[in-house]
Amino acid sequence: MSSRTSVTVRVPAKVNVQLAVGAARPDGFHDLANVFLAVSLFDEVTATPAGELTVTCAGPDADQVPLDRTNLAARAAEILAARAGIDPAVHLHIAKNIPVAGGMAGGSADGAAALLACDTLWGLGTPRAELLDICAELGSDVPFSLVGGAALGTGRGELLTPVDAGAFHWVFAVADGGLSTPAVFREFDRLTAGTRIPEPEASPALLAALASGDPDALAPVLANDLQRAALSLRPQLAGTLAAGTDAGALAALVSGSGPTTAFLVRDPESAAKVAAALEASGTCRATRVASSPAPGATALPS
Repeated sequence: MSSRTSVTVRVPAKVNVQLAVGAARPDGFHDLANVFLAVSLFDEVTATPAGELTVTCAGPDADQVPLDRTNLAARAAEILAARAGIDPAVHLHIAKNIPVAGGMAGGSADGAAALLACDTLWGLGTPRAELLDICAELGSDVPFSLVGGAALGTGRGELLTPVDAGAFHWVFAVADGGLSTPAVFREFDRLTAGTRIPEPEASPALLAALASGDPDALAPVLANDLQRAALSLRPQLAGTLAAGTDAGALAALVSGSGPTTAFLVRDPESAAKVAAALEASGTCRATRVASSPAPGATALPS
């Protein structure tokens, strides 16, 4: 066991610059070609020894974060402790900055952060491959939250291959309320019923643009197969997308399953202009400016 009194791990949000969705599988999941990009919006999870497993949360929309065993941070601690044969006697505090239920993997990020924080606190030294196995057990987006940077996720998104990515600048518009990822996938299934859905594949043009660091090359190839379903469930998001492009964003798309919308911009000055226009438009609740790529889950110096 480690002698550390607490461990804090910082973990990034993600944007999907390509989300290609296949037909529903027999297990209810969908095969994906999911090009993840970690962005510089971070949650921090602090693990401290305690009498029993507890979770607290502070920050924007913290009241929407479950504090029971359904929280992925709590589940991460439970699974890791069970594998190590120890009691998950830890207090996990989440300092929330990633939008909640916003399609940016905030819950997944907290799961990955808690896993690394508990592994470090308990001095387990779990091999990276085993940590990634636990991440995949927790959820499809959790492995990328641990890894960060840029990666292609296949299978249901949990099988990661690193890809090259230059530096890009983003504005994110936070919507009122969340969208359930399962509900968005169900709407995708409804909208595509009776049609042939091709096998999901990463776009060579997108991967080349991502590696180039050229926002003008990346803008026209951004793609999200879930966007139509998210807009069907939340039609007002179309107004947010239009407001951002009208303000000069190079491209706009729904982030993952939504309802957060993502705007690719040329530079920090453009980001500030687009963020201000979005806030003035009344089509979103708040904006966040970020850059990419960002590192994955990282233990901070104690």
